[in-house]
Amino acid sequence: MDISIVIPVYNGENTVNKLAEEIFLALKKTKYTYEIIFVHDCGPDKSLPILLELESKHLNFIKVVRLTRNFGQHNAIIAGFENCKGDLIVTMDEDLQHLPEDIEKLIEKQKEGDYDIVYGKYKTLEHSGFRSLTSIALKKILSWSIPDLDKEYSAFRIIKTEIAKETINMRNSYTFLDGYLSWITQNTSHTLVQHQERYGGVSSYGLKTLVEHSINILITFSNLPIRILSYTAVSTFIITLIYSLYIVLRKLMYNDLSSGYPTLIISIGIGVSLILLGLGILGEYIYRINLKTTKRPNYCVKRKKND
Repeated sequence: MDISIVIPVYNGENTVNKLAEEIFLALKKTKYTYEIIFVHDCGPDKSLPILLELESKHLNFIKVVRLTRNFGQHNAIIAGFENCKGDLIVTMDEDLQHLPEDIEKLIEKQKEGDYDIVYGKYKTLEHSGFRSLTSIALKKILSWSIPDLDKEYSAFRIIKTEIAKETINMRNSYTFLDGYLSWITQNTSHTLVQHQERYGGVSSYGLKTLVEHSINILITFSNLPIRILSYTAVSTFIITLIYSLYIVLRKLMYNDLSSGYPTLIISIGIGVSLILLGLGILGEYIYRINLKTTKRPNYCVKRKKND
């Protein structure tokens, strides 16, 4: 098997039939053997009967993985990885915003540099103006906060199966597939693809969900919030010490400050600084405990082609 295509399905009642047809048409023109793995993530619609009917019609090409409840897009994709037989895995959304014809572009780019991961980079986003703006802003924040994360990461990607399967046993408090992949490999690239308007259904990623998603990723995968607190604490402590020294010298030289003022200022300044410093140190320990409890493997061996 050359290609496994993993598609998480949450609200795909109106899209999965057309998506399967377009994948068949797109890959029929190529020399690649493939399978399509739909992962039913227990959404609010009637996707499951449609998926099961597709599976029964195309037993040689389609497999349906049924989750017991809604676990979220990234967990659903990883569940799909466990059932893949292809040498390469393509992940794409259910809503036809990813064009199946572009799968060949991902494959060609991957073979060009033997990349572990190739992301589809969108020329333009076919969301609403506000949704596009918030998506771009949140993506920039995450890319800045997690330096190893590919700046062009997207849900439309092709991954070497050996890399994808390393994510199955990873156990963070919050699942972010691209965060996992960025830890496993830096051998990534991207290629331009189209982003189409949503064919049907409603996106489960509203503004509130996007913000919550980004906050969870920041807390789980980035040490930036703790580092900001630590640097702020140290900077405040140094500034307070300098200002306290100035107050003491002024009191000794000019004695023009109100009685009790120097003591009050020094006490408040040093007290607040020590509290912030203590919180920063405590945060650093908590972050290291979080790293230790994520159950990430200590290493991942790159297999040779003849293995």
